Amino acid sequence: MWRWRYVSGRQLDGFRRYKYSAVDTNPLSVYIMQPIWNKIIKIVPLWIAPNLLTFSGFVMILVNYFLISFYDWDYTASGTSPGLVPTWVWLFSAFTTFCAYALDSIDGKHARRTQSSTPLGELFDHGLDSWATSIFVLSFFSVCSCDNGKTGVSVYTMYIYLSIVLFNFMCSHWEKYNTGVLFLPWGYDISQVVLIAAYLLTGAVGVEVWQKPFLFGYYITDALVILLIGFSLFLSFPQTLYNIHRAHLKKTLKNDSLYEGLLPLVSPLLLFILLTVWVVLSPGNILAKQPRLFLWMVGVAFSNVICKMIICQMSSTRPELFHWFLFPLALVVYAAISGLLGWMEEAVLAVFTALVTAAHVHYGVCVVSGCLQSGHGTAALGREEDGVWERFLCCLVGAVSGSLNVQLWLAFCVLFYSV
Repeated sequence: MWRWRYVSGRQLDGFRRYKYSAVDTNPLSVYIMQPIWNKIIKIVPLWIAPNLLTFSGFVMILVNYFLISFYDWDYTASGTSPGLVPTWVWLFSAFTTFCAYALDSIDGKHARRTQSSTPLGELFDHGLDSWATSIFVLSFFSVCSCDNGKTGVSVYTMYIYLSIVLFNFMCSHWEKYNTGVLFLPWGYDISQVVLIAAYLLTGAVGVEVWQKPFLFGYYITDALVILLIGFSLFLSFPQTLYNIHRAHLKKTLKNDSLYEGLLPLVSPLLLFILLTVWVVLSPGNILAKQPRLFLWMVGVAFSNVICKMIICQMSSTRPELFHWFLFPLALVVYAAISGLLGWMEEAVLAVFTALVTAAHVHYGVCVVSGCLQSGHGTAALGREEDGVWERFLCCLVGAVSGSLNVQLWLAFCVLFYSV
């Protein structure tokens, strides 16, 4: 079951030739956060595997997400005054977000410090990042109540927010696919600091702070919208296009043709088109009825699509035109908007979300174990003692993710039968 081969021999050979290259120009990161990480890294024991730091940060993100989900399944708990989420949960969210931020920032430093940097380590890191990006956003949505007519963020606005954040993440790795260099986005460090500050503010003052005008009649959520759209449209995306154009002028682009350069964008864009069609044309208003399930499914499906882009980018191989997720999703969307599902639309969403999550976990575990068990992968991925830690992590990922899938499935069933 866990020996399915998702990574080809050609891709494994590409990992052997891969060299990591990144550029960080964010003043917040360079002048404030990096000195902090350099001090924290000194207290990490040398015997700890770098990927253990990566995975520990991801587990903390998941624990925080499921804790908030317990108190606020449908994104309405903060719509009352006082909110229904205990104060300690917001403080715990700030703590776990900072820990995850720190662990994600020092895992690469620790790998270089212990001379255990490997392509698999980077793939493991960026693969989890592609999933954690959506989980960060979905956890933060509980701070803002669903639209009550006056304040709060509607579920449709949440979908737009999530799409913009995932679009920015996709652009970073599409940029690296074409240039060979990961230009670390400015929005990452800023977003982490904002998230931590928002959780601390909510824990100290209460959810009422999000329900009162902040400045000139505008709410804090309005300011966050302006920041998000501003960074996306006027900073991140233009910077991506500029870096690709500059590589073109220097003749350092990895892909000469326009078709090859745009190929990785086809599946992500089709994914969001299908999801948006479902949101807009759903006869049962599926997003309003099951916002947490639907948005979780969006994040998982996106992560799987982007993971394949990351593998192709690291191995210098050509990505597939259509991701296989698109075909069952298209069938589900057609059945939903045509009315074939009827009252079963919510149940089908629950089943589809569980299957997508299980498929993504299976994909991740098989990619890691396949790289380790293959002769090409072992030669390309580095030291034997680090491989022992990788095998341990592979088993841990399978066990933890399996238990999470069971919890998700039980939650779906309870929610469905309680309606």
